[in-house]
Amino acid sequence: MISFSGVSKSYPGGFEALRGVSFSIAAGEFVCLSGHSGAGKSTLIKLVAALELPTRGTVLVNGQNTAALRPRSAPYYRRNFGVVFQDHKLLFDRNVLENVLLPLRIAGVEAKEAAKRARAALDKVGLLTKEKAFPVTLSGGEQQRLAIARAVVHRPPVLLADEPTGSLDAAYSDAILDIFRAFHQVGMTIIMATHDESIPRGGPVRVLRLRQGTLMS
Repeated sequence: MISFSGVSKSYPGGFEALRGVSFSIAAGEFVCLSGHSGAGKSTLIKLVAALELPTRGTVLVNGQNTAALRPRSAPYYRRNFGVVFQDHKLLFDRNVLENVLLPLRIAGVEAKEAAKRARAALDKVGLLTKEKAFPVTLSGGEQQRLAIARAVVHRPPVLLADEPTGSLDAAYSDAILDIFRAFHQVGMTIIMATHDESIPRGGPVRVLRLRQGTLMS
């Protein structure tokens, strides 16, 4: 499903975020990208979603070479993914329900169906009772759960999560991981980046370790 072959990514100034990385991820896997800050985890996630393109090597997703994507095709390609960013990227001038509705509106989903699906996504992350609240009134863990609901509301086959538990305490971290496990159990492919090597516990989680841009395992 996802294949990296000799992938390197360099940025202006000569910084090489990834060096000759090769691996494959099958549909339905739960993969944890482990490594220190700056190891290349965020870059790898951006390459999967074609938010970045490799400097060398090939990234294939369902047979599609991301470097060959045409600009007009990229938005359709990215609908295969739900992405949870480190900084959430929530819209603070819109309430909880409106934040989750946004991807469906962009995709042209009919209003009644969109509302139904948005509320179902909020229910899965335990925020249905707060649909009229604004993000600023939510705790850090609740904001993270809202970001997850927005990422999965369009039912993508792949969820990409960049340090989803990085700023949370142990209780909230466990709650977020339980949500991911529930999605995984119904067939979603999950790729989660974390600097905390103790996180992947319980369930069939495969760990890929990065160190200074190099894949260690």
